[in-house]
Amino acid sequence: MHTLFIGDLHLSADRPDITQAFIRFLDNDLAHADALYILGDLFEVWVGDDLAEPFALALAAKLHDVSQKLPLYFVHGNRDFLLGQHYARKAGMQLLPELSCINLYGRKTLILHGDTLCTLDADYQKFRRFRNRPVIQWCYRHLPRRLRLKIAAKLRHNSQQQNQQKSQQIMDVTPDEVCTLLAEQHASLMIHGHTHRPAIHQLANGQQRAVVGDWYEQGSVLQVSADAMTLHQLPFA
Repeated sequence: MHTLFIGDLHLSADRPDITQAFIRFLDNDLAHADALYILGDLFEVWVGDDLAEPFALALAAKLHDVSQKLPLYFVHGNRDFLLGQHYARKAGMQLLPELSCINLYGRKTLILHGDTLCTLDADYQKFRRFRNRPVIQWCYRHLPRRLRLKIAAKLRHNSQQQNQQKSQQIMDVTPDEVCTLLAEQHASLMIHGHTHRPAIHQLANGQQRAVVGDWYEQGSVLQVSADAMTLHQLPFA
């Protein structure tokens, strides 16, 4: 038996190939899994449960069927941080806090999206603190549909423009932040996404950091069992 971790699918109506690949994964690759963790950015953008697109509602029904066979867990990403309990219930997903500490086959493991680890990106961290304020999220959710979509599109455009100007170091995790968090939580393994740099990193004192990849060109799945940890690619074709 094993547990599966995915993230950064960035599903959208204009990329049906990714959605189809994800559905094939749900149909074919969960037979022996104990649980499935989705580590954020399941969707490219999420402006509110009440404005979920038809493809997202259809996916919720599919995920709910899966949830009858194994537990589904969801950690908010920086693109779908507004995904709420209403959609989560439709999809049969259990919402997790931004940082969870779980017992993974006897190993204390930290689960998170990963954006909080990129502490060198000061502009993003400042925006993140602003957008996470409950009053800001409440106000946004009560804006008209057209205005919410306009704001989301502008934020996506600004993010893409800014990321082109940032160094790879700034956009990656800060090693000291990783070590500090592992030490504070007395954990030996950290699993996250966000950076789109799939790898299993060997750290000091037997600690490890595993990063799931994005789904832009192929699927990426981290499989963890009691005695092994492996990253798999899932070709779309």
